Amino acid sequence: MRSKFAVWAGAVIIGALGLGVSAVQAQEYPSRAVKIIVPFSPGGPGDLTARFVAQELQNSLGQPFVVENRPGANGVLAAGAAAVAPADGYTLLQISSSHTVNESLIPKRPYELMRDFEPVASLNYTEMVMMVKNDLGVSSLAEFVRLAKAKPGALNYASSGNGSAYHMAGELFKTMAGVSITHIPYKTAAGARTDLIGGHIDMMFDALPGGIELVRAGKVKALATTARTRSSALPDVPTVAEAGVTGFESTIFIGLMAPKNTPPAVLEKLHAEINKVLSKPESRQFWLKQGAQPMVTSRDEYTRFLNADIAQGKRLVEISGAKVD
Repeated sequence: MRSKFAVWAGAVIIGALGLGVSAVQAQEYPSRAVKIIVPFSPGGPGDLTARFVAQELQNSLGQPFVVENRPGANGVLAAGAAAVAPADGYTLLQISSSHTVNESLIPKRPYELMRDFEPVASLNYTEMVMMVKNDLGVSSLAEFVRLAKAKPGALNYASSGNGSAYHMAGELFKTMAGVSITHIPYKTAAGARTDLIGGHIDMMFDALPGGIELVRAGKVKALATTARTRSSALPDVPTVAEAGVTGFESTIFIGLMAPKNTPPAVLEKLHAEINKVLSKPESRQFWLKQGAQPMVTSRDEYTRFLNADIAQGKRLVEISGAKVD
């Protein structure tokens, strides 16, 4: 009996010590610079988001938060580097919709997102706009769907590459609208936009920051936006769901992860500080200028979101037969 009691008492003491160590880690964190590995080149919306959050965290936590850009391989290079970093909270990874799709699109990766990383916090999401060339002869999504159904396989849509958010939005639209449209992958969204303006491509889904100026300048027609509610930047443009494809929603998200086994108290501290940043009015204004919205979630909600996005990505990759370029 004494032996069992001694074992139980020891376990309680060890557990208490563990909680104490975790609390101390959180209290002392960060005591030096924190690195955020970003899968985008400098200057784009994803990079600007990382730098904005990094500066806000530096202001509130009193240590540098440094952005390290590692673009390439649809985000795999950045994630591979972060996966082998020490699990101490001093290396974070910025992820996007590409990373959830990669779980099915790129089987041979040096990591698995939900196995090798801990969710830290969601940051924001960006809606897309469905645009068509001016001389296509349609003015609404309903007209586009009728035209596509009348000429199966004759229309095409562009994306910034196989497995990109634009590609997946197109495949989701095809499935839910019941139309056959040919996918034309480009190496960059800029190249796709150029050919859409030139009339060489019929349609594309584009992130709102990339497409909105083309719409406003009258270089292309906006048929719909892809979030659950209308865009404040294009209030006269209906959502895809409003325009007839019930239940359609497709956005591009950005969030943060940490290497697996990062101390829970550190993760919680980071999550709380990031949500404070996201809740500031100036943060909302910063992202609205880019066509983005803050995405404030609990860590459990963020985890469920990631798992659901991975599942949808798998379904769309299977439907489309998408392969890496």
